[in-house]
Amino acid sequence: MANTALAIDMAEDQIIEDSQRDLFLTFLLDNEDYGIAISNVTEIIGVQKITNVPDMPEFIKGVINLRGRVIPVMDVRLRFSLPWRDYDERNCIIVVEVNDQTTGLVVDRVKEVIEIPIEQIEPPPKHGEENCHIRGMGKMDDEVKILLDIESFVAEADVALA
Repeated sequence: MANTALAIDMAEDQIIEDSQRDLFLTFLLDNEDYGIAISNVTEIIGVQKITNVPDMPEFIKGVINLRGRVIPVMDVRLRFSLPWRDYDERNCIIVVEVNDQTTGLVVDRVKEVIEIPIEQIEPPPKHGEENCHIRGMGKMDDEVKILLDIESFVAEADVALA
């Protein structure tokens, strides 16, 4: 009986994962549209007090206490070497979970969840060095969404805090 329940749970997880496969949470950075796989997003919260951690890269803003859990916070704008701007009511933290590690990503503004089928995603442009943080370029009508490879993106924050 326990094996049957486990098989049902695994099948339900697969259905949920399949239904989320083409869904991306989009957000703005410096008036450009970006997206991350919705399957990695756990929640979206307002910017709150961030505790500075010494000797971190500039883009690691520090840590927050999220319901008793200390999680690192990365400013995506700074990670992409965009100019700094003060946080306002539109900024928010996208909380993501990758490989059992929770990280907060500060973005300018969250937009929406959209569906981008795999056939509408092209590889990122090649230029001199590989851009390992871009999964692809999602084509939506006459717009392009820069889709992040959230696993490699967050791994960098994990290394900085280790």
